[in-house]
Amino acid sequence: MPRRLIAEATSRLNAAGVPSARVDAELLAAFVLDVPRGRLVLVDEFPPELVTRFEELVARRAERIPLQHLTGRAHFAGLELAVGPGVFVPRPETELLVEWGLSQVRAGIAVDLCSGSGAIACAVARTIPVVYAVERDPDALPWLRRNTQNTSVTVVPGDATDPSTLADLDGTVDLLLTNPPYVPTTEALPPEVIDHDPAVALFGGEDGLSVIRPLLVRAAGLLRTGGSFGMEHDDQHGESVPALMAASGDWEAVTAHRDLAGRPRFVTAVRR
Repeated sequence: MPRRLIAEATSRLNAAGVPSARVDAELLAAFVLDVPRGRLVLVDEFPPELVTRFEELVARRAERIPLQHLTGRAHFAGLELAVGPGVFVPRPETELLVEWGLSQVRAGIAVDLCSGSGAIACAVARTIPVVYAVERDPDALPWLRRNTQNTSVTVVPGDATDPSTLADLDGTVDLLLTNPPYVPTTEALPPEVIDHDPAVALFGGEDGLSVIRPLLVRAAGLLRTGGSFGMEHDDQHGESVPALMAASGDWEAVTAHRDLAGRPRFVTAVRR
């Protein structure tokens, strides 16, 4: 029974143009059955009372509603985060940024600017005890507070580019990571993104750099000399963002990084 239902769901999602249709069908089945996806093969029967629920979720996924909005959770760096309308769904690519950050710094003070759901902050807080998460969007803040409520993360409502935000930490931060709004407004996006991720978390002006430019200035102000910085960016920014940093005079060891698909994805540096 589960195999037939999952196969039918996969066909429906494929027809709707959903990427990874089979994976999404299995994840929805696992969610409804309340079992890990890897244990679906051990399920002999899909209880009739849950079939309708599963089919409803598949229908909504076929409408290109994000999988994470249907389950209410997103997996990131071994964590399960609460997500839904009003907050950016964290992507696996950002885990590479966190891995880099923790390979550089494992103590002291860490800051996550443009925190959104708190994915970066929560992942870093498992290693670094003092973490600040800055977010200005009032729709995202409830999700950030929910995800950080049982952690050591301090939530700071405010504009990440404003010099007054965390001004008392200026020159003392050891690690600063950020996944800011960086998508150029001219870029075409899939329905799951353009219709459901908040625009304020996505777009960075026509060239995608309108938030990044002032954010680089604020990051330089917060970090101590020798502090580590990492920022995700659009795959069109593989040369422009490192060039901005090199030209500012605030950074050394500016390094471009690619994601697992080989696309330019984030830049790292050390505060000069």
